[in-house]
Amino acid sequence: MKQISSRTLLIGLSLVALMAATRMHHFGSPLHLPDASLAVFLLAGFFIASPLFFAGLLVEAGALDYVAITHLGVSDYCVTPAYWFLIPTYAVLWYAGRFLARSHQYSLRRLGMFAGISFVAVSAAFVISNGAFYLFSGRFPELSIAEYTGRMAQYYLPYLTGAVVYLVPAALLYALTSRPAGAAESAAH
Repeated sequence: MKQISSRTLLIGLSLVALMAATRMHHFGSPLHLPDASLAVFLLAGFFIASPLFFAGLLVEAGALDYVAITHLGVSDYCVTPAYWFLIPTYAVLWYAGRFLARSHQYSLRRLGMFAGISFVAVSAAFVISNGAFYLFSGRFPELSIAEYTGRMAQYYLPYLTGAVVYLVPAALLYALTSRPAGAAESAAH
């Protein structure tokens, strides 16, 4: 059995705690941070290769939603047959993190790659979760393409921003704490 490093354990526990602390408020408010789940799944893919950890995060997300709905008064409006599409939504993010981890190097170009792939992954996650909700929730049987486009436009920026709020500081923290000795010279070349 492979030994888990203390760094990996700390990162894993931090990601679990971050999702637990923020999952109740999807877009945030003046009193609450936005939901970190999107960033958590992408960062988990980057830092922790275990599919079991991915599965554990899925279970945590479902358990947090259950507690929020049954004990904290959060609306169950989004819990429909489309809820199951959160699995491929989060899988896109986790696999994007895995891809980034495999192609990782210390350079400004790679930071741009992180930003670009994160943007594409979060956008794809939005299309999956949002599209599934409008197609399979049963709440919009007569929704036209124009209405759907308007609704997508309304929620896309907050969805993207919610992930960026966590991904930018995480990338900066990683860059500041993980740069190996001698990487400054190689990054300049």
